[in-house]
Amino acid sequence: MRQSLRERLSFTDLFMWVVGALIVLIIVYGSISTLIIGRYSSRQWFDFVVNGIMLGSVYALIALGYTLVYGILRMINFAHSEVFMAGAFNSYFVGTALNQSGYLEQNPVVGLLLIFAMAMITSTIVAVLLERIAYRPLRGAPRIVSLITAIGASFFLQYTFKGLYGAGVKAYPRLPVLNQSLEFGEFKILYVQIFVVAAALVLMAALYYIVQRTKVGKAMRAVSEDFDTAALMGIDVDRIIVITFILGGALAGAAGVLWSLVFPQVNFVMGFIPGLKAFTAAVLGGIGNIPGAMVGGLFLGLIESVGPGLFLDGLKVTAPHQLKDVIAFTMLVLVLIFRPSGILGEKLTQKKA
Repeated sequence: MRQSLRERLSFTDLFMWVVGALIVLIIVYGSISTLIIGRYSSRQWFDFVVNGIMLGSVYALIALGYTLVYGILRMINFAHSEVFMAGAFNSYFVGTALNQSGYLEQNPVVGLLLIFAMAMITSTIVAVLLERIAYRPLRGAPRIVSLITAIGASFFLQYTFKGLYGAGVKAYPRLPVLNQSLEFGEFKILYVQIFVVAAALVLMAALYYIVQRTKVGKAMRAVSEDFDTAALMGIDVDRIIVITFILGGALAGAAGVLWSLVFPQVNFVMGFIPGLKAFTAAVLGGIGNIPGAMVGGLFLGLIESVGPGLFLDGLKVTAPHQLKDVIAFTMLVLVLIFRPSGILGEKLTQKKA
């Protein structure tokens, strides 16, 4: 039994487990110290949690695009962050025109629907063009080729939008109705936070229904399991892949609007950080697993919002909230150490991996 354990547990594995255990101990010590100090009020903790759920909802929407493509093609679409950016950027012009005409304030529901429609259509078109022009010709190529192509496509889209719309930061239009708040005693929730979470949940539920309850979803799951067998069973694999990119693109476009409502600025590199966080969320939840991407996004959002204050204040770290990205990626390291397949991931067979 010792020999079997020794064969399964290498020196590297042991070292990583020790590092993980030390990180966990530091987190526990910092959390206990913070709670004992009592620096934050219950209202502040509530605000942290609400902001975390809101951020996590957007991360989850973007992460679904990564996980859908990986689930079908076994490749990481690093250009997905620019699909997100494209929808947000084009919706800015629709939103600005509606805002300047006064229509957005008079008819906020219709105005928002038009903004979402522009963003989702733009992102869907960009996603489909990526699949058709950049990825389909390389489908049988080694994975490193697809990876390099995705990175190149990402830079191409960034600088295309820079050339079209300039390098400056543009102020996204605000909706006065979303700046109002709902109060419960000392607790307060902004309408924009409620809207972002509700819209994200509706879109995630719609995607889950499509994948689990429709013929297209059944075909997607079949293609994900085995390309060749799915084709032999009469499934049009190319069509299913295009539908996958359509779904991922539409979700990224909607996420772009939600992100811009919370952080009302757009520019040609706005997709980099949210895209990186969303990819992290997809890995946290289990890349290729749709519920995992949702859980991973919410988990990352909560950790990023609550973590700095909870973990670092008790350790006397100066300006802990400036280290939110460090906390987020530390959580990724911990999950990968103790559960390499992700929170809801499964161990892949050699063929699927």
